[in-house]
Amino acid sequence: MDKIRAPAVFSQRKRQKGIHTPNLTCSYEIKFNEFVIFIIQRKMGRTRRIFLMELARRKGFRVESELSDSVTHIVAENNSYPEVMDWLRGQGVDDSSRFELLDISWFTACMEAGRPVDSEVKYRLMEIIEEGESSRAKEVLNDERYKSFKQFTSVFGVGVKTSEKWYRMGLRTLEEVKADKTLKLSKMQKAGFLYYEDLVSCVSKAEADAVSLIVRNTVSTFLPDALVTITGGFRRGKKTGHDIDFLITNPGPREDDELLHKVVGLWKKQGLLLYCDIIESTFLKEQIPSRKVDAMDNFQKCFAILKLCQPRVDNSSYNTSKNIDMAEVKDWKAIRVDLIIAPFEQYAYALLGWTGSRQFGRDLRRYATHEKKMILDNHALYDRKKRIFLKAGSEEEIFAHLGLDYVEPWERNA
Repeated sequence: MDKIRAPAVFSQRKRQKGIHTPNLTCSYEIKFNEFVIFIIQRKMGRTRRIFLMELARRKGFRVESELSDSVTHIVAENNSYPEVMDWLRGQGVDDSSRFELLDISWFTACMEAGRPVDSEVKYRLMEIIEEGESSRAKEVLNDERYKSFKQFTSVFGVGVKTSEKWYRMGLRTLEEVKADKTLKLSKMQKAGFLYYEDLVSCVSKAEADAVSLIVRNTVSTFLPDALVTITGGFRRGKKTGHDIDFLITNPGPREDDELLHKVVGLWKKQGLLLYCDIIESTFLKEQIPSRKVDAMDNFQKCFAILKLCQPRVDNSSYNTSKNIDMAEVKDWKAIRVDLIIAPFEQYAYALLGWTGSRQFGRDLRRYATHEKKMILDNHALYDRKKRIFLKAGSEEEIFAHLGLDYVEPWERNA
């Protein structure tokens, strides 16, 4: 088998913030000579592209850093066929017929199989050029079951299992669900329907900041030294989201198992709490991390809906002859808020997991499992060779344990 020199883009430690120092001494055995892959960075980002290139090389694939005549397979993520063609023309490529133009799903399938998989129609971007649109995607979008499930799962508290049940009952729309008096909705689902319009609308950065202030002030009332960190998309620099996640920990010796109960109790007295469901921790000491890519963690959590008051509209511009009763104008918005309590020794792992993105987390856990013989989840990192848990006081230390350069939160959108 051939061997290829490839830069080890992930140094053991980040020598200088923002700078990657390649180590050119690593070589990888090429197992699949007939495949030469090039990954387009467009809409993917440099960090994720480097990560995927390294992963493929370790799996025995030949991956080119630059587009060349030897490339056989071009992989793109979140790019349409016309967008890829425009990019190729920008690279001076007039004839794209010599390439297989593939979606990232083909690459993912190859990595999971550990070998090349057939570039079926479902993976090829050419589907789109022949018909002007993806017939497979169009077929799915027009499917009655898909349309119903999309409506059902948009309701807070409704998942795939409930959607399947409703669909089998002959229900197809939310209006039909609300009209069916025989259905027994859970407390969460009732709240989901009651505040539906607010909950399906985007949460702005300004709204997230306002809720953040409420959460921090309330938590500090009961635990002044607690750390409250906004996670999820807003920590990754996104301007909008559908809910707001907060990770709470206490670095001091004092812990309060009743903190979440006290927080929601105060919100209830203040008239801010519209709904809440507290899930108690099920974590066991020295518990080995889950091997599942999408496993839920075992932290204590509170899934809540808060009433966020908003400034009243100036009614001076309204014509009183329209008989508009300004007392009835809604001056608040229902906002989904998740609170997660993590022990301080697990805080770094919880922060990494709850920051996301989901795809970034999946990639990182797969890398830990397949390349480092470790198991990573939101609680810990376990070295299967040494049979020890690796302690980490920060996200940087976790990346160092994995032999990777630190990736900033805003670079993790994938």
